[in-house]
Amino acid sequence: MESSHDADATGITRRKSLAAIAGAGALGLAGCTQSGDGGSGGDELSGPINIAGSSTVFPLMSAVMEDFAEQHPGVDPDISSTGSGGGFSNFFCTGDTDFNNASRPIQPEEEELCEENGVEYVELIAATDALTVVVNPDADWIDSLTTEELAQIWKSDPVQTWDEVRDEFPNEEINRFGAADTSGTYDYFIEAILEEEGHTSDYQATEQDNTIAQGVSGDPYAIGYFGFAYYFQNPDQLKALGIDDGDGPVEPSLETASSGEYTPLSRPLFTYPSIESLGEEHIAEFARYFVEQTTNEELVANDVGYVPATEETQEEQMQTLEDAIEQAQG
Repeated sequence: MESSHDADATGITRRKSLAAIAGAGALGLAGCTQSGDGGSGGDELSGPINIAGSSTVFPLMSAVMEDFAEQHPGVDPDISSTGSGGGFSNFFCTGDTDFNNASRPIQPEEEELCEENGVEYVELIAATDALTVVVNPDADWIDSLTTEELAQIWKSDPVQTWDEVRDEFPNEEINRFGAADTSGTYDYFIEAILEEEGHTSDYQATEQDNTIAQGVSGDPYAIGYFGFAYYFQNPDQLKALGIDDGDGPVEPSLETASSGEYTPLSRPLFTYPSIESLGEEHIAEFARYFVEQTTNEELVANDVGYVPATEETQEEQMQTLEDAIEQAQG
């Protein structure tokens, strides 16, 4: 994935780093970090931290981990982008990862799987996302869609050409790029837009959001959807559509997501640490650091492209986390 061309001087290094991370779909910092100021007890913290889950949360988790690992070079992080559901089912609820990132809340069947395997966890809010619908920047014939038109394109029995959506659109085949069914973004899109109509299988499904970005940027009649951060990293290669939920089109942005104006595609993002893992001091300290960074506007908003948590939410999340750490270490 290419980085933003309009990044400011203070953010361009991390922007490029995040773009590369998103393209790779995995992050391993072992052996390549430099010790910073060490923080409090920085040289004493060591051990692996294994994280899987949401591709939407991936850039934020990676950015926070990058900073933490610089301060604590003994920490050995491994972050994978597997999709929310793929992370829960294949890694976290089987006891193989310390955290699972998710772009929607844990589902009942995942809760049952965790319970079966004795995996206890705590839910933490990471940020707010504006799920973004994108087209090719050369598509000058479209600037917005209603939620009904969006459903026509993505429902289980979808329209096939653009002029079936709106008469003035071209008579060209719609090429769809979207989240795989293991993705929390896929689940949320169904909940917010499609409901009982279900999601089409006639699209290129992927867990790698940079693949969606590349597909849409290379096809003048393509459409895709993913977390706002991936549009934020590619504003010149993609065109974000306004979404009309009945009160006129609203474009996705940090401001419209924060205000609640961007409906129905604004959503909270989560990470779920394992309570057993929080019994290890380096993991507990990283969890604290992550919650501390959720209000960091420079990192969360300017560098990654999500809406930071409020101070009140951060305090609530920190108390929730401290209770879980006490349970794990008490």
